[in-house]
Amino acid sequence: MLALSSSVLAAPQVQLSVPAQLQLADTVAERYQILNKTEDFVFDFNKIPLANRKTFPALVGTGGALAVAELAGCGMAALHIHPRSAELFAVLSGRVYTEMITETGVVDANGNPRLVRTELGPKQMTVFPQGSFHAQMNPDCTPALAIAAFTSDDPGAALILPQAFAETDDFVLNAFGGAIGKEELAKFRKLMPKGAIFEVEECRKRCGL
Repeated sequence: MLALSSSVLAAPQVQLSVPAQLQLADTVAERYQILNKTEDFVFDFNKIPLANRKTFPALVGTGGALAVAELAGCGMAALHIHPRSAELFAVLSGRVYTEMITETGVVDANGNPRLVRTELGPKQMTVFPQGSFHAQMNPDCTPALAIAAFTSDDPGAALILPQAFAETDDFVLNAFGGAIGKEELAKFRKLMPKGAIFEVEECRKRCGL
């Protein structure tokens, strides 16, 4: 029993991550003792495109995060949602098309789901409410630069199509009401872009890319 007790006491302590330490601090003032270097308050978007509570712990407790996105010519951000945050999306240079659908019950004059489509140029912005389905595309041959501000230090992201098609065949096929079969479903899964950013082939051909 004594040997067992001493082995338990000697067990190595788990080292908490900096965000976890900040979250557990008794006061905000104590957080500054953890973030005790000037460089703790500087984030370099040249290295990582998204500043959130993990990549930039100084954001813990601020309720915000920020991303800098360069969409290559003909680049598109896949249809996605942010489960814990709204997004303020602003274009700095170039041109970006955006499309957004909010939720069931928001319809147009014909009773169809309302689609909000924008064309943004430099110093123009749109908003994607928390949980809304949205995507962005650069329709031009040259890069576009944009920033995205979030109302959570951990906004999260979910790619709609890859995650929807990750369900079992029965669930997906029934959701389509029998409009497609297993062979077509397998083809969709194979051809579907898996990444968050991909290139639009028709645009690439037009641009000679």
